[in-house]
Amino acid sequence: MIDHMNSTQAMELEEKYGAHNYHPLPVVLSKGEGVYVWDVEGKRYYDFLSAYSAVNQGHCHPKIVQALKDQADKLTLTSRAFFNDVLGEYCQYMTSYFGYDKVLPMNTGVEGGETAVKLCRKWGYEKKGISENQAKIIFVNGNFWGRTLSAISTSDDPHSYEGFGPYMPGFDRIPYNDLAALEKALEDPNVAGFMVEPIQGEAGVVVPDEGYLNKAYALCNKRNVLFIADEVQTGIARTGKLIACEHENVRPDILILGKALSGGVFPVSAVLADDEIMLCIKPGEHGSTFGGNPLACKVAMAALDVVRDENLAERAEELGKTLRAELEGIDSDMITLVRGKGLLNAIVIKEKNGKNAWDVCVALKENGLLAKPTHGDIIRFAPPLVITEEQLFECCDIIRKTIESFS
Repeated sequence: MIDHMNSTQAMELEEKYGAHNYHPLPVVLSKGEGVYVWDVEGKRYYDFLSAYSAVNQGHCHPKIVQALKDQADKLTLTSRAFFNDVLGEYCQYMTSYFGYDKVLPMNTGVEGGETAVKLCRKWGYEKKGISENQAKIIFVNGNFWGRTLSAISTSDDPHSYEGFGPYMPGFDRIPYNDLAALEKALEDPNVAGFMVEPIQGEAGVVVPDEGYLNKAYALCNKRNVLFIADEVQTGIARTGKLIACEHENVRPDILILGKALSGGVFPVSAVLADDEIMLCIKPGEHGSTFGGNPLACKVAMAALDVVRDENLAERAEELGKTLRAELEGIDSDMITLVRGKGLLNAIVIKEKNGKNAWDVCVALKENGLLAKPTHGDIIRFAPPLVITEEQLFECCDIIRKTIESFS
């Protein structure tokens, strides 16, 4: 065991003993508070990734951490073989908070997606009358909801699916933001559901045309097809509303939540639906040893209390406008596009003098701000929603100076 290891030692240790399934930015973090993280040498950074929106409430929010500590001293896990004294309270809290009849608790975002797929298929057989094993679920190009076999079977990204076949059947894919393609796909009577991100996160913060979600929901409703919203990354105030679907007054038939539901403190995800859908799954047909554990339930309730009490959705809405305006004002032809909603934003980077988005992110790190490229040429900017206006302007200054330095 190495005492007080430096960044190089920590990275070498992980490289030697850990699986090589990630390519992190070369920074080793050891502490977080609010919008800040510190590396092992003590250098402070602004976090502009927020653990892919899992820490919307900021790092180590005292209320959420305290909820974890208090419950950890009492009871952490019972499994669902028994009742515990927190799960019922949590279920009531969640269904009231989001306005659904029932909630099914899980642990990770991809488990939420898997749960939604199973639930949709079961509904398709029991309620819609689809013949056994014939149910289809429509996905869109550019989707990303995890790396399980089901998730990669819906992907059009070779990095996700190549080398892992054979793939799961029952999934069709159409272009994103294409209502005509959706209308055509829904003509198939075996379609049980349409699963979509209101804004595509991993694809690079791709925002669909205004009205797309509302019209897509109407098309699904007309064909008796469930509209499934993957709000694992866009949910919990990130885009300026509690869930991104609220921007178009859409109430999904099945809502998938994760990431910020945990406040970044303990894995927790959830699937919400009304009785007609949720009660299609009977005892023994789905579950998880850790799903609905008391620790996760207490953490999630505290995390959602923070979102409400600190008006994080409203904060994201206002500061997002400021951030995009500042990004659009940067004088550099490296930035070809600025897009986003709330505090989920991205810039598209054009390579210049042999320098690309990765080089920009490395330079940002050196200047005290952490962000990560996706798809080679896109940089996401998604700070914790507790960021102040003063801090945001300081970050915009770092981004501006860094990018203009490449000119």
